[in-house]
Amino acid sequence: MGEFVRLEVADAVATIRLDRPKMNAVNAQLRDELAEAARAADADPAVRAVVLYGGERVFAAGADIKEMADMSYADMTEHCRALQDSLTTVAHIGAPVVAAITGYALGGGLELALCADFRVAGESAKVGQPEIQLGIIPGAGGTQRLPRLIGPSRAKDLIFTGRHVKADEALAIGLVDKVVPDDQVYDAAREMAAQYAEGPAVALRAAKEAVDAGLEVDLDTGLEIERLHFAGLFATEDQKIGMRSFVEEGPGKAKFIGR
Repeated sequence: MGEFVRLEVADAVATIRLDRPKMNAVNAQLRDELAEAARAADADPAVRAVVLYGGERVFAAGADIKEMADMSYADMTEHCRALQDSLTTVAHIGAPVVAAITGYALGGGLELALCADFRVAGESAKVGQPEIQLGIIPGAGGTQRLPRLIGPSRAKDLIFTGRHVKADEALAIGLVDKVVPDDQVYDAAREMAAQYAEGPAVALRAAKEAVDAGLEVDLDTGLEIERLHFAGLFATEDQKIGMRSFVEEGPGKAKFIGR
């Protein structure tokens, strides 16, 4: 339990909750606590899915500009590396991760949301990479994860202009996966996470790793990654449960145990 980041687990779903009033600005302390919470969630066998949440008002409005403004090149080299490492720790959580976006997810806030597998946004939410308006560029994954998600030209538009994108446009371009009323964001994200929490945990981790790793390599290498994960799952109890249930009861009735 950190001062600015909390980890709460209920019914196999962990919530990583940002709580640094007023706007969840990402400073060094929040950055470090975020990585610690991500590692704890990933290491907990009781956690089958994760929700990233900033509260009812805002997801995260970006990096703490006051902390960054007077940093030197040398200072920022280390600060940026630490921030990238923290967000990569979130991206490497093996279980499915859903970001619940309320209010603003800007700059580092959007870069954090990009580390999730899915994004649920409120109707009045706004997302964007406004760093160009400060004379800089995204430094915590925005220039890399954003084009991989929505394509290079759309990503360049957001990065070059720094404009805020409303929820309906974000849905249309694939930046978010679902838009719901503002007061239903967390519940919708948790409901999405819960459906994965009931699945075969080892197979879900394998699927996530195969997709994510495969995106970074050529097709032949990606197919080899898939083959090894596929074959390896035949050593799990869930594979036996799933196939036995299919043969005896038909599809969709297996009760997995996560091993």
